Amino acid sequence: MAEEDRGPRTFREALPAFLTHGSPRVLLAALLGAVAARAALGGFTTWDLAPPVVILALWPLQEWLLHVFVLHAKPRRILGRELDGLVARKHRAHHREPWRADLVLIPFHSFVYSLPILVGLCFLLTPTTRLALTALSFYLVLAVHYEWIHFLVHSRVRPLGPHYRRVWRNHRLHHFKNEHHWFGVTMRGGDVLLGTDPDPDDVPASPTARTLGVEVA
Repeated sequence: MAEEDRGPRTFREALPAFLTHGSPRVLLAALLGAVAARAALGGFTTWDLAPPVVILALWPLQEWLLHVFVLHAKPRRILGRELDGLVARKHRAHHREPWRADLVLIPFHSFVYSLPILVGLCFLLTPTTRLALTALSFYLVLAVHYEWIHFLVHSRVRPLGPHYRRVWRNHRLHHFKNEHHWFGVTMRGGDVLLGTDPDPDDVPASPTARTLGVEVA
C-alpha cells in the first residue's frame, strides 16, 4: 500500500482516529475547563468579543512565525555543544514521514510548558478574569481546529469548501514541493502578508522538502 493511501478516508472514520491521540484530548479537556469556568462567572458583555477578534487577527501570523522559527529551527552548536529542540526534531520526522499520524499532531510533551504559558498570557494581557477566560477559550478552539485540519490534510479525507481546499493544497505543496513556502496550516494570512504564498508554477521543487536540510545521523 502506498504511503498516501494510509489513514481514514471519511470524516466519520477520521474523528475517532483523531481522538485516539493525546494532543486532541488534552486540548479538548483544557477547552471544556476554560468554557466551564467562563460560563460559571457569567456577566457576558460586548467586551467578550474583543479577545476573539484580536486572537483571530493574530493567528495566521502566529502560525507562520512558529512554523518558520520553531518547527523549522536548525540544530545549533553553542560553546561546543549541539542544541536541537525536541519539537524541531519531531517536525523533521514529520516531514520525513508525513503520513504517520503520531507525528502530525502537537508533541504531547510540549503541553507541559505551552499550556501554562498560554494561561499566563491570557491573564496578563487582559484586564479581567472573565476576559482572560474568554481569550483562553477562543484560543483553545483555534488550537483544536488547527490539530483537526492538520490531521485531515495528512489523511485521505478530501477538504470541503474553497478555503479548506486551498490550505489543503498549500500544506501539501509545503511538504512535497518546497518547504520554504506555504507555512500556514489553517489560514493563509501569514503567507500572503509575508510573501510565502506564491504561484506553485513559479516555485522550483526543493531537494530538501523531506529533510528540511538536516540529515539524520
